[in-house]
Amino acid sequence: MTNRFDKSKLPSRHVSVGVESAPHRSYYYAMGLTEEEIARPFVGIASAGNDSAPCNTTLDMQADWCRTGVNEAGGMPRRFNTITVTDGIAMGHQGMKSSLVSREVIADSVELSVRGHCYDALVTFAGCDKSLPGMMMAMLRLNVPSIFVYGGSILPGRWHDRDLTVIDVFEVVGRYAAGKCPLSEVTEIEKAACPGHGACGGQYTANTMACVGEAIGLSLPNSNMAPAPYKSREEIAVAAGRQVMELIARNIRPRDICTREAFENAARIVAATGGSTNGALHLPAMANEAGIEFDLFDVAEIFKTTPYIADLKPGGRYVARDMHDAGGIYMLMKTLAAEGFLHLDCMTVTGKTLGENIDQVTWNPDQKVIYDAKTPITPTGGVVGLRGSLAPDGAIVKVAGMKRLQFTGTAKVFEREEDAFAAVEANEIKEGTVVVIRYEGPKGGPGMREMLATTAALYGQGLGEKVALITDGRFSGGTRGFCIGHVGPEAAEGGPIALVEDGDEISIDAEAGTVDLNVPEEVLAERRAKWQPRTNDYQSGALWRFSQNVGPAYKGAVTHPGASAERHVYADI
Repeated sequence: MTNRFDKSKLPSRHVSVGVESAPHRSYYYAMGLTEEEIARPFVGIASAGNDSAPCNTTLDMQADWCRTGVNEAGGMPRRFNTITVTDGIAMGHQGMKSSLVSREVIADSVELSVRGHCYDALVTFAGCDKSLPGMMMAMLRLNVPSIFVYGGSILPGRWHDRDLTVIDVFEVVGRYAAGKCPLSEVTEIEKAACPGHGACGGQYTANTMACVGEAIGLSLPNSNMAPAPYKSREEIAVAAGRQVMELIARNIRPRDICTREAFENAARIVAATGGSTNGALHLPAMANEAGIEFDLFDVAEIFKTTPYIADLKPGGRYVARDMHDAGGIYMLMKTLAAEGFLHLDCMTVTGKTLGENIDQVTWNPDQKVIYDAKTPITPTGGVVGLRGSLAPDGAIVKVAGMKRLQFTGTAKVFEREEDAFAAVEANEIKEGTVVVIRYEGPKGGPGMREMLATTAALYGQGLGEKVALITDGRFSGGTRGFCIGHVGPEAAEGGPIALVEDGDEISIDAEAGTVDLNVPEEVLAERRAKWQPRTNDYQSGALWRFSQNVGPAYKGAVTHPGASAERHVYADI
């Protein structure tokens, strides 16, 4: 097996070949490796497994299954772990400031482990939201042969003969606050919503980015939508271990796969599935690692022409398990490809093109989850980019399942999410209000918090499309209603959102793609002259470091120049 690989051209030669590597080899002998095993290519297996939340509890087991595939195909597996911050637990309090920052820490920690130990390839396992783009960013940054594996979604909970996800728990809190249900209903739903292992079951950020993994070509076909408890997860993990060795043999790397066209395919799938608005944050961040210019406006242009065809929660009826049972992402890509929406000549980790992979799929007209692209749920608009006088650098809204696409109302301004949530709980938000939450952007938060607790509480009170919410922070993939995030420039940089006052009129048009502050320019000029920058509470540690280095949301909120500034690529050392 090992004769397939020329170790003299691989990074691991620095720690395993020649007399000078004798000290390094002594460590491998200490762990029980044989001389023959040390002579194999070294494959890093990065797991975000931990006990923080059910999203991550099976990842270490799946990573260990992957060892079998690597061994069978002639490699030497080396498992290591990284962190996650689980949004469902971090949500609604100061802990959420850590979420987006964790994406960078995950990418950095994987990079450093691979660099430090000179691994030749990488298989990554992730479950919760930011760990997925974090892992894929590391793969693109290092550019060694790599495969991404999603740990799988949770099965739906059941209550009164209907499927539940964690979003139902967030929303029942709002119903209870509005006096629309007893405390016993809250208790019943919270105990029933999450029945076991796996990530949130709707088309929220984790499943959106899992779809991206397949669409962009970094994951094996129809691997990511299989729920975490399914037996097929073991087969997928072993197959990923085997296939990464084929990628080493053929020197197929992530940047060979993730071209500009592949990013366009990925953006199509975010829109077609009514995916998380966070997809428009993470795709530019991933593109940065590959040296590709691909920002929020590029993503939004693709969204404009993409049919919305997957009837998934939170805007639709079904969960990830149903998507898997219907045929998965490749079933959805089958109908998009038939209508000319995808670039089919993009390479994938199978060693075949996306088109060749799709050719293996037969369209299933009997499933109910994925609509034919000829007869979509709506012709466009799972996710929509916005721009206007309130957001010169752009903003984004998820309109999947919404009946109302225009909104004009009067502003009610809050300087942080907790104050807005308290106002919602106290039933102070009335129909026709545009709730503005600012100083929650990448720099100003710092950390660009998600606002799911607030948006879900509004929805639970029956105000979902009767009010709007605008922020320079983010929204969860589980958010629904008229919720506009990623407003830029953010308040901390003196963007127009910093100048809004209570009672100002704001207009949103998700069909035209606009979001405007209807205040005369001379009035805004007076406010701008009086505006002073604010200092946040985080003046040391990881959050301070992030706030000092982070760029604008429309470019992915990244913290370094990316591949465009590279002098060399790790894979070529």
